[in-house]
Amino acid sequence: MALWDILIFAVNSVMPIILLVCLGYALKQRGLFTGEFLKIGNKTVFRVLLPVLLFTNLAEMDSFQDLRMDAVLYVLGAVALLFGAGLALSCAIPERRQKGVILQCVFRSNFALIGVALAQLIAGDNGVRAAAILSAFTIPVFNILSVVALSVFAPSGTQTVTPGQRIRKILRDILHNPLILGVLAGIVWVCIRPLLQSISVVNVCMETLSFVPSSLDYLARASTPVALLVLGGQFEMDRVKGFKKQIVMGVLGRLLLAPLIGIGGAVILQNMGILHFDNGIYAALVALFATPVAVASAIMAEEMDNDGQLAGQLVLWTTLFSAVVMFATIVVLRGMHLL
Repeated sequence: MALWDILIFAVNSVMPIILLVCLGYALKQRGLFTGEFLKIGNKTVFRVLLPVLLFTNLAEMDSFQDLRMDAVLYVLGAVALLFGAGLALSCAIPERRQKGVILQCVFRSNFALIGVALAQLIAGDNGVRAAAILSAFTIPVFNILSVVALSVFAPSGTQTVTPGQRIRKILRDILHNPLILGVLAGIVWVCIRPLLQSISVVNVCMETLSFVPSSLDYLARASTPVALLVLGGQFEMDRVKGFKKQIVMGVLGRLLLAPLIGIGGAVILQNMGILHFDNGIYAALVALFATPVAVASAIMAEEMDNDGQLAGQLVLWTTLFSAVVMFATIVVLRGMHLL
């Protein structure tokens, strides 16, 4: 694996995101995207396209037989630490609708879209296996914590909301969230597929009638470009100055704090003899903690009455700087013979 190849991959991974956001912005400026169209598009992405993408990502897994509980527990612990760090950072933001957006930016990465591909380029089949297994745990956790973050700080209106009512609302939002439902459906499918394949009639039908997976694949492929075009259409360049402090905090939290905690913590624990991760797991950690904030974060923030404009800005700016961070992280880990 040449470092030049990694740099080119990082650039090729983030540039389509930037270009499609710019295209969406240009289409809005030319009047081809109206406010009503963007509103409907946002709902379609959130309620249909992204859930299908998450389902298909998980449904492609063979099984959970290669599960490494030490890696799973470490990653979940690191995400929990990042959630706490993001919560602390959000305290410095006076605007309530922006607090959950900053918090989400710190702990939620773009792992669902580029995680497996990046891990494969870094560590081959070992990276693919590690990323696929970790995705079964991190994707649900990311979405659940995002619902919590955005629900806690969502405006409550003029009515006084008791702690019990807020907790019930958060639980209801989690259970009704389309992204979480898509993830759960994917996990259930991975679990029951061997049973269905053992039934000859069902197995023949699954192999013969391919129109269902083909249709789902079309929807999954449409999710990212449509989400980015809608995100670009909602982007307002003149609001960058008003978000300067929030953007700096979000970018530093996502691209400095997250790699230090998520990857640096693993290196320290491995040097202490507590962890024993191979190059595949480290490749998955790079994909988890050194990538930009998830595109879905902006869609979800808009749908849950948080500051969707700030969330969109954070997607763009973390994406712009992430190529450098991914490259530098890989160089350091290769120098330490961990990749």
